[in-house]
Amino acid sequence: MTVLQALILGAVQGLTEFLPVSSSGHLVIFQHLFGISDTPLTFDVLVHIGTLVAVFVAFWPDIVSILRKPFRKLTYLILIGIIPAGLAGYLLASYFEATFKSLLVVGIGLIFTGIILMASEKYANKNIGLKEEQETSYLDAIFIGIIQAIAIIPGISRSGSTISASLFAGLDRDFAARFSFLLSIPVILGAGIFELKDIMGVGIATANIMPYTIGVIAAAIFGYFAIRVVLRLVRKGRLSYFSYYCWAVAALTLGAHFFF
Repeated sequence: MTVLQALILGAVQGLTEFLPVSSSGHLVIFQHLFGISDTPLTFDVLVHIGTLVAVFVAFWPDIVSILRKPFRKLTYLILIGIIPAGLAGYLLASYFEATFKSLLVVGIGLIFTGIILMASEKYANKNIGLKEEQETSYLDAIFIGIIQAIAIIPGISRSGSTISASLFAGLDRDFAARFSFLLSIPVILGAGIFELKDIMGVGIATANIMPYTIGVIAAAIFGYFAIRVVLRLVRKGRLSYFSYYCWAVAALTLGAHFFF
């Protein structure tokens, strides 16, 4: 992997991890464009750490608040919300891995993402969500968590799906976005830890460390930028703008699958 490829893949990971357009789907697309059959697992883990840094920087006050008062409802909502994705990732890992090489799956997933973004915005505009931390039920958290588990499939955006599910559950727009991003912390961290077992003993000392470094920095910077953009659009009720992008990329992806 060249430095330029690492920069692009890191930026793509950072942007699409939080923009509602599916990071996994875009990485599959760019791997096909670059002719990379698989990104190095170490690189994949490191860029996920980069996106985790972006979340910590953007939501540091919320994280400190949780650490100071861990036994509160928000903590329990997050813990309950990550259970479905954790179970799905552990029990169905081999099935999900098989989908990460398919442009067809990515294209269908992007169509689904566009639909759920559009539908949730229309629902939220007609039904003003007022639920904050205390009003959000544990059943709401389970529902959002199930949608997050489905988003493991490439092409289905994790952030877009969880924000949309939160809007469907009646959460306040601002809290819906915050809850989605806070919910991503244990998921991203858990995925990184799960992958670490596969790279134990396979360091990067013998490899050119520059692409890895560039990839992590790009993921962190572009990830932070993406978070700020999404927060602003959710508050203004404009997240559905990304529906058209998802459908356009889906059309190109499906075209590439069927005709090339």
